[in-house]
Amino acid sequence: MSTHIAAAPGQIAPVVLFPGDPLRAKWIAENFLEGAELYSEVRGMLGFTGTWQGHRVSVQGSGMGQPSMSIYANELFQDYDVQAVVRVGSCGALTEKVGMRDIIIANGACTDSGINRIRFHGQDYAPVADFSLLRRAVEASERMDLEHAVHVGLLFSSDQFYSTRPELTEPFVQHGALAVEMETSALYTLAVYYGRRALSICTVSDHLVTHEETTALEREQSFGDMVRIALEAATAG
Repeated sequence: MSTHIAAAPGQIAPVVLFPGDPLRAKWIAENFLEGAELYSEVRGMLGFTGTWQGHRVSVQGSGMGQPSMSIYANELFQDYDVQAVVRVGSCGALTEKVGMRDIIIANGACTDSGINRIRFHGQDYAPVADFSLLRRAVEASERMDLEHAVHVGLLFSSDQFYSTRPELTEPFVQHGALAVEMETSALYTLAVYYGRRALSICTVSDHLVTHEETTALEREQSFGDMVRIALEAATAG
């Protein structure tokens, strides 16, 4: 058993959906997985395993931010031999090119975090998605009749939700960042380190330009399109 997940060997599937919100993990398990069983509730960070269209799939809450997410990603890869993780998260749009509830499939992530700089001795590293998962997610989205647009592009993984220097985000927007969240950069880095696959699919829950926003309940229970895309991508092939 790992320190923070504490599931028994074999309880976690090789494929894991990875929302930040543990209640979104519960909602996904109850609404998308058959026969879902709770394998962890340590610190309230819920994890479930069930099946989707005959494929064994787990869903595990990760918490907010790269430090919290990294704890769970390390344990999934190292202690449970998870082969693929697909983050299904929320994000804040940084440009009017992206609308509320649009879906962003992240081909890469930039960051203001020091986590990778410590890992790479002060040098910059470019965290990118696993291409097979990325391609499958795009193909899945193209097959679906979706109400909102799907974008493939960069996320900005920030260490601060309440930033005191919002102007520092502007150069990232000028260089292609579509939205801000708090996990993807570290997730992509860890997946490569362990020789595994990772992808982030995020739904725009609030807009930093237009100042629109969703409620906590909407963020928890109404982002089903990205979950369907994630399941299709993670279980294809």
